[in-house]
Amino acid sequence: MASGIILLAAGGTGGHLFPAEALGHELKARGYAVHLVTDRRAERFAGSFPADEIHVVPSATFGSKNPIAMLRTAWALWTGLRAARRLIGRLKPAAVIGFGGYPTVPPLLAATSMGVPSLIHEQNAVMGRANKALASRVQAIAGGFLPDDHGAHAAKTVTTGNPVRPAVLQAAGSPYLASRSSEEFRLLVFGGSQGAQFFSSAVPAAIARLDGVDRSRLRVTQQARAEDHQAVADHYRALQVPAEVSPFFADMAERLRLAHLVICRSGASTVSEVAVIGRPAIFVPYPHALDHDQAANAAALVERGGAEVVAQSELSPERLTQMISSAMKVPERLETMAAAARQAGHPDASALLADLVVAISERKSVAEFKGVRS
Repeated sequence: MASGIILLAAGGTGGHLFPAEALGHELKARGYAVHLVTDRRAERFAGSFPADEIHVVPSATFGSKNPIAMLRTAWALWTGLRAARRLIGRLKPAAVIGFGGYPTVPPLLAATSMGVPSLIHEQNAVMGRANKALASRVQAIAGGFLPDDHGAHAAKTVTTGNPVRPAVLQAAGSPYLASRSSEEFRLLVFGGSQGAQFFSSAVPAAIARLDGVDRSRLRVTQQARAEDHQAVADHYRALQVPAEVSPFFADMAERLRLAHLVICRSGASTVSEVAVIGRPAIFVPYPHALDHDQAANAAALVERGGAEVVAQSELSPERLTQMISSAMKVPERLETMAAAARQAGHPDASALLADLVVAISERKSVAEFKGVRS
């Protein structure tokens, strides 16, 4: 068994933490100690994180051009860099791995300045701002959807796919069973870590337009923001549609397993989990994403026929009604989509990423790593 410490750095959202959690489980199984450095937002996700210890290091992002705000951000980053250097000096990790988000900047800057092997994992098809700032400094870049055959950093990029949590791999063992005739039809709706306000209005409005037969079959699980929760629940109650509505579901992998159709954003972790489990999906990319194009994340599934992508600006309640009704009436099409989605999944992403981490920790180059695997 291997030994040593691997320090994982991730922003405090599910999109960053879930792949880090999956890698953590794989590294623990290989005998490594795993430490996580993140921010305070991570508390809701950290319960199942396989970390020997979780460290909070100060950080910030330049979100304002106000001189005072910029000075505060610079001070937070400087304070975080000093704290990260002390942490790395004490832990002496074999490698530091970043998963994006501004809390990764201080520990990765500290690692690269101290000569500690480092790697970043980019979940999305387009690299986020934090990872862009670090890409030239690290030894390797792992990509969920990034290509490794072109681009400024292609020589040190390995397309690994996005690691998914053990609960997702377990759910992937259940085949897709379509809903037919009068059987209940389970619809899962979610919009990222905090839910999507757009779905809170659009989906109940679309379901209200379904005919009575379709509506009687529906069982809805919907993630909604805390401020929208009651209104969404009341809407379904008025429609007499059984619905579970919550700002957060801790058992999302199980709910994906049970779903007959998924309506959601197309963040990288979401697309990866839908693909590994193999469920038909309607992806509605978040239209105001700063760092990446969510539509690009879903491209592989769409090309294979495993999902549909609709721009939010083009998804009226009437169109969504038609899409849901059509899906309920043609189960064979959903079965085909589920199978195609599964073919696009990367259930071995955690193992491949762990292999790369081990190689980097042993100070092997990406060229050496690619050569061994080819």
